[in-house]
Amino acid sequence: MAIGSSKNRELERALKSVINVLEDGQKGMATIGEHLKDPTLRRYFLAESLTRANFRGELEDELHRHGIRDVHETGTVQGTLTRAWAGLKAQLGGGDHTLIETAEQGEEEAQKIYKDALDRDLPLPIRQMLVGQQSHILTAGDYLRSYRDSRKAA
Repeated sequence: MAIGSSKNRELERALKSVINVLEDGQKGMATIGEHLKDPTLRRYFLAESLTRANFRGELEDELHRHGIRDVHETGTVQGTLTRAWAGLKAQLGGGDHTLIETAEQGEEEAQKIYKDALDRDLPLPIRQMLVGQQSHILTAGDYLRSYRDSRKAA
């Protein structure tokens, strides 16, 4: 089915915005993970990077099924700046706590993009996929907040 109707263009815009934020998340989680000192947290971030890549692949497959062959999303300018900022913080001696705060900012953006996408009129199977992915993104954000808060109290 080729993209042609306004409904299909809306689907394309919604999925591409989510794909962009997933690209940011994939790269950001990997970048931050490389700088974390806590080995458990490092593994978590690297696993999350792979999860974001898988989510992105699922959405790109959906766009292909709807007739869009070339999906070359590269993330957002904001995501690029956030990753650069995280790298700078790490180089300046920012610890795990500082890097977690940076990751939380990225997760908040991802949550916003998913909400915006789900506010659109999307086919049920795609909506269900996005809801499942969104649930994971929300859980990841909760995990990061919990980790940060537990370190503050310690």
